[in-house]
Amino acid sequence: MPSRSFEFFLLGVLALLWGSSYMWIALALPSFPPATLIAIRVLSASLVLLAILAAQGIALPKDGRSWRLFMVQSLVNSTGPWLMLAWGQQYAGTAVSSVLNSTSPLWVFALSFLLLQRGQRPGVLQLIGALFGFGGIVLIVGVGALQDIGQTLVPQLVVLLGAVLYGIAALRGPLFAEYPPIVAATGTLICASAVLVPLSLLTESPWEQTLDATGILSALILGVICTAFAFLIYFRLLNTLGPMGTASQAYLRSGVGVFLGVVFLSESLDLETFAGICLAIFGVVLINWPQKAKRQAAPSPGKEVS
Repeated sequence: MPSRSFEFFLLGVLALLWGSSYMWIALALPSFPPATLIAIRVLSASLVLLAILAAQGIALPKDGRSWRLFMVQSLVNSTGPWLMLAWGQQYAGTAVSSVLNSTSPLWVFALSFLLLQRGQRPGVLQLIGALFGFGGIVLIVGVGALQDIGQTLVPQLVVLLGAVLYGIAALRGPLFAEYPPIVAATGTLICASAVLVPLSLLTESPWEQTLDATGILSALILGVICTAFAFLIYFRLLNTLGPMGTASQAYLRSGVGVFLGVVFLSESLDLETFAGICLAIFGVVLINWPQKAKRQAAPSPGKEVS
């Protein structure tokens, strides 16, 4: 395995890219409706990765099994969660949605007992880390946000289901071990484009939108930087840090959002938020703490999460 310190660095970069995506989405939404923006995001990312593949002389697989894997991964890792969050957040509120959307490490832990063999399941230390990280998110968002849970039940359940899908996507990581990260990322984003582009054209008439330079630039940054390169890192980390470790970036995203607000929007950093960031980081450290050698000595093959 490569240096764990470098993998943790990449985990931070992934959190930075996906954490900053909320800012770029906010800047782009005045120009593009939600489904159209997500379609532009995945399509531009696909084109960038296809260009890189062509430059490196790497071919995409042609067998049906690979593309079935890519299609399912696109539904649970991008198309489904992003559409659910875009719809649910309108009614559930940003604060509650942030808390619910950050529960994916907890779902990875819970679902691993249904989908993985004993030797591949996370341990007690990772559960403690997931709980600490979730507590940090609650402090960052504000404990008062919990009072709104249950008031708009259906939208909140939709946002929560998106977090469940993120957990399933992480647990499917071992299925892509045979592919280079760029192949898995490109295939997944192509499948997402095949769903989202027609959906956008059929439901939102994007050609009628009034565009501006800020919206276009934000959408391109969202696609190229926050999606294409982020997916390359994501599929690499699934192989190096595993599903639970990769999912732990959800706890760092909120800290990234706070950091960007302090640096670029002159927002203040109060003690509760700072404590939440520290708690979230501590949770991520516990989640990624090396397992004992005996747990990895002879892992069982596990069930295929297809």
